[in-house]
Amino acid sequence: MSQRPPPTAIDWLIAVVMALFAVAEEVGDRAFVADRPHPGWWIVVAAASVLVLLRRRAPATVTYVYSLAAVAAFAYSGESASAWQFCAQLLLLFTLLSEVPPRDPRAVAGLAVTALFVGAMMFAPPGPPGPGDAAVALVMTSITGGAGVAVRRHRQLAFHAQERGELLAREAVSKERTRIARELHDVVAHSVSVMVMQAGAARLMLRPDQVTEREALNVVEETGREAVEELRRMLGLLRTGREGDGLAPQPSLARLDDLVEQMRTAGLDVRLSVEGEPVPLPAGLDLSAYRIVQAALANTLRHAGPTGVEVTVAYRPRALSLEILDEGPRAGRTGSAGEPGHGLIGMRERVALFHGRLSAGPLPGGGYGVRVTLPLVARIRPGEVVA
Repeated sequence: MSQRPPPTAIDWLIAVVMALFAVAEEVGDRAFVADRPHPGWWIVVAAASVLVLLRRRAPATVTYVYSLAAVAAFAYSGESASAWQFCAQLLLLFTLLSEVPPRDPRAVAGLAVTALFVGAMMFAPPGPPGPGDAAVALVMTSITGGAGVAVRRHRQLAFHAQERGELLAREAVSKERTRIARELHDVVAHSVSVMVMQAGAARLMLRPDQVTEREALNVVEETGREAVEELRRMLGLLRTGREGDGLAPQPSLARLDDLVEQMRTAGLDVRLSVEGEPVPLPAGLDLSAYRIVQAALANTLRHAGPTGVEVTVAYRPRALSLEILDEGPRAGRTGSAGEPGHGLIGMRERVALFHGRLSAGPLPGGGYGVRVTLPLVARIRPGEVVA
């Protein structure tokens, strides 16, 4: 059983308002007939206010106690019910049905004691009410109960929607990580294969007397082949259902011109600019940078439709900066229909993989911007000494 929340500031406010309502009504009616409230009446108001305050902690118990106590008070005092007492009963009924399913025995019992309260209120002195008063009481009670049921259903739908959203987000992250793992597997396998080939070529160039060097290169070749085989074995399942035959060259920033042409064909007015002197990048980082630009442009086409986009690739001394800024939907044009994609999730995963920074959001002058910074690992040139 879940623990009920403690009274909140709203609960305190409602309890205070109910107490003030009771005081205003009772004192006003007593003053009108030149009568002073009985001292015990203040206890009744205080007890009712406390029950209203605790209604969410134990909705069923509070409703039972208040209803039965009010019915007993009507029978004992012989006085008619006040408006504040009826409002308090409706508030308790609403809280009960918003917390408990309608078919729950507690809800059924709450409806029963509420019906008893309404009956006692109607037939209390000075006598049975007119048809209009009875209709108003029944309609208000029905509306209150229906509102409680509707609030509970809305809360359940919101909870399920939140759970579904979290599940879809986790699935999107898992799919994107799988895709990244596939691509990086290809990059690592290719790099290690090149190392193995180079080691084999170097071994063939050795003199017959260089036995130690030959053995060392043999170990390098064998270890490299085992590493590639282990990579393929561990990530073999990730290749299931992979698009393409795997023979196409890996995307990289050097192929951004092709991507720009594809996006222009799709309707985007893409302007590409490169700042700084391009330098060789690690294969994994080069591939991820390409995919980030690709995802940002795809998101622009999906959400903004045909529009202008400025793509800037900047090679800094210690970082690679990517900037994709669009102008937003043009007048009379909208993005393509369909469910929103998970491009931003994939971008965050790739940026986190290389300990970079990503900022994405609307631009002050309109449109949307994606800015990414990926740190570059300094490489040691041949013959260079690092202190």
